[in-house]
Amino acid sequence: MTSTLPAVTAPEVPAQPRPAPTTRSTGRTDPPVRLRSSRPDLLLCGALLVTILVVQGWNIADYPTLGDDEGTYLAQAWAVQQGRGLAHYTYWYDHPPLGWIQIALATWIPSALHPGAMTVASMRAVMLLVSGVSAVLVYVLGRRLSLPRWAAGLGMALFGLSPLSVVLQREIFLDNIAVMWLLLAFCLAASPSRHLWHHFGAGLAAAAGVLTKETMLVVLPALFVTMWRNSHRDTRKFALTGAVTACLLIGCSYPLFALLKGELLPGAGHVSLWDGITYQMSRPGSGFILDRASGSWAVLHSWLYYDRVLPLGGLAAALPLLAARRWSGTARALAGPALTVAILAAVAMRPNGYLPAMYVIGALPFLALVLAGAAASLTRAVLRGRRAENERRYVTGGRYALAAVLAVAAGAYVVPHWYDGDRTAVTADANAPYREASHWLGSEVPDPKGTRVLVDDALWLDLVHEGYRPGLGAIWFYKADLDPAVSRTMPHGWRDVDYVVASPTVRRDARDLPTVRAAIQHSTPVATFGTGPDRIEIRQIRDTGPGGGR
Repeated sequence: MTSTLPAVTAPEVPAQPRPAPTTRSTGRTDPPVRLRSSRPDLLLCGALLVTILVVQGWNIADYPTLGDDEGTYLAQAWAVQQGRGLAHYTYWYDHPPLGWIQIALATWIPSALHPGAMTVASMRAVMLLVSGVSAVLVYVLGRRLSLPRWAAGLGMALFGLSPLSVVLQREIFLDNIAVMWLLLAFCLAASPSRHLWHHFGAGLAAAAGVLTKETMLVVLPALFVTMWRNSHRDTRKFALTGAVTACLLIGCSYPLFALLKGELLPGAGHVSLWDGITYQMSRPGSGFILDRASGSWAVLHSWLYYDRVLPLGGLAAALPLLAARRWSGTARALAGPALTVAILAAVAMRPNGYLPAMYVIGALPFLALVLAGAAASLTRAVLRGRRAENERRYVTGGRYALAAVLAVAAGAYVVPHWYDGDRTAVTADANAPYREASHWLGSEVPDPKGTRVLVDDALWLDLVHEGYRPGLGAIWFYKADLDPAVSRTMPHGWRDVDYVVASPTVRRDARDLPTVRAAIQHSTPVATFGTGPDRIEIRQIRDTGPGGGR
């Protein structure tokens, strides 16, 4: 006999989850099951995305100053595009190659349409794609971690509009691409649908982030904390096992690649992954970050020069959120991002660790999220959730007035500082000396194909497009002393060079490079662009002697 459920039981069947209604106190809403179906979220995220892309894209080629690291990654991407291998010189396992392989894919179409455009200044535009994706992922992660809509938007704005972010995210750094993958991993780990494939995908994305920039390895514990807190208790072990397995399998492809090439361990006549790791782990430290005489302090000061709000405010917000597990749902939800900030801060606080300027990039989105989460918790505390039934109207009005005053005060402090920093980014021209030096080397040297020039990697591709021989005519200055394959082509040392482009990077590092130092000492300036410590000197070797570059 068949039967149907009584009509009175129908309302008890669980309905498809819907966005929770907005409360009168904080505007908090539960994240929608599908964010793309929420029109308010799409409108807010879209408006912020357009603003971020305009601010970051305006004047992107002229500010900040072109960096040698940018040139290195782009030149390696060019080598991949040209089928020359994984680098424009011998690939020595300094970083996993996935980062510049992605740059090669992203720049393939513009470089195919206009080969001469494959230079650092013009190809910075590709980083806008990475910045845009990362900014959207910050918003998505904020909503998936139960931040109110306005707080998720605040986190996105903090991440994309801070002058520190605007400067660093414009540059062609592997860290920016790695952060994009890491944010994707966090978004998948915090997926409200809790599908096992989401967690498996989080492991794959995490592995891609680590293979893009290996320093992302240290924040994987925070990713697994996020996954643990957001997975269903019945499938939690399967989720974590799948994520860890996926991450390990993809991550092991790098040492497997070295093993198959016979370059896993040191040996005569070849580079090795072991030597690359040993070099990275044994780099001279830059001192304790709070020691005013150390290089790490100078790096910290450079970050705070652009913005104090995001790094200091985010760090101050992360520690209470990490410690307070019961007083706020926001604190529990943001445990993963707060732990990420704490881990990165602990690594930076090593007594004598190496601290590069781009290190803070890995922390920027998580600093923004915990700062936005702290603002949401403070707002909730001021407004006390829903208004009590017996609370007088003027008391409720006072709460909203206090919240408004706090918001205005915060804006009054942040906006002027950010305006000054972002105005510099969209108006200053820091790269005129590089453009002028590139033009001079292309127009004033009579025989580029027969000329040898020591140059930093920021200008290396410019010279290649001007007709200089890659690797042998345009020589990345480090390789003259550190790469045996290049040294063998220079039997007379500095006498085999015609010009030295003495940029700030070349002048700074020449003291540790005998050939470069001697080339500068035996040369005279024939053209100078810019003034002061940022000037670029084109210096001609006075006596090339036998076997000269020409």
